[in-house]
Amino acid sequence: MVVLATTAVPDHLRGALSRWMIEVTPGLFVGTLSAKVRDELWTTASAVVGDGAAVLLHSDNTEQGYSIRTAGERRRRPIDFDGLTLVAMSPQEPTDTTPDGIWPEGW
Repeated sequence: MVVLATTAVPDHLRGALSRWMIEVTPGLFVGTLSAKVRDELWTTASAVVGDGAAVLLHSDNTEQGYSIRTAGERRRRPIDFDGLTLVAMSPQEPTDTTPDGIWPEGW
């Protein structure tokens, strides 16, 4: 099984993905694909993702039983930790919203 989640991607990519997979909710595609078709779809998706993002999960011969691929810049990114894939959160950079350069309370 293959799961591909997209965020803010071009409509033509969603149309191409829907030829091979079912879009169960906007931006979330699920299907049973061969490795060749999966890899070709991922190559296409990662090339045209633009300012959006895409995450591909597929069955694999790993300790967890799946692999994760990502394209685009988001706060969450997969990292390898001794053979296990974990998701790291990048720190969110606060924006300076005060005229004197003092950070708002809670930052």
